[in-house]
Order: sequence, then C-alpha cells, then structure tokens
Amino acid sequence: MRSVTLTDLAAAARVLLALPEQQRRAGMAALIAGAEAADRYRQTTGRPHPAYGNGTLLAAALAHPAADPATPGAPEYLACLALAAGALVGQRSLS
Repeated sequence: MRSVTLTDLAAAARVLLALPEQQRRAGMAALIAGAEAADRYRQTTGRPHPAYGNGTLLAAALAHPAADPATPGAPEYLACLALAAGALVGQRSLS
C-alpha cells in the first residue's frame, strides 16, 4: 500500500461508518488488503488495479459505499477514524 494521508484515513472512516459496527474491523482489513493488492498490481503492470485503483487507501475506499458523518466530530465517526488509524498502525508494525 502506498503512503497513507489524512484524506485516505477519512475516506476509510466513511466506509466503516456505512457498515454495521460489528463488521467494521473486517471492513478495515478488507480495505487494507485491497490497497495492498492494488499497489502490487500497479507495481507489476504499471496500471491501476481495475477495482481498487492506484494502491492508495483512498482509491480502495472509493470502491465501497460510504456514509457522511452527521458532523465532523460525531462520536461514531471519530470511533471509525480511531479504528482505521489503529488498524494501520498495527499493520505497519507487522511489516
């Protein structure tokens, strides 16, 4: 997966917000897996992945339905941001 920006993180959180709470961890794992697969595809072929784009978390997130938070500081949205950030920190420490 390519470097993560705040825009990537916000897009991932919006995808998680659209999911039922019990599916959010799995949803984040799927977003990371999609971004990683797309980045490998891009490196191999020189083209974006047909479903998950250019290897960014943003591009992978755009392939899924998303929800807008009620407000930027809505507790449920912040929880999704925290879940996304935590998953990325955990994933990066395994690399």
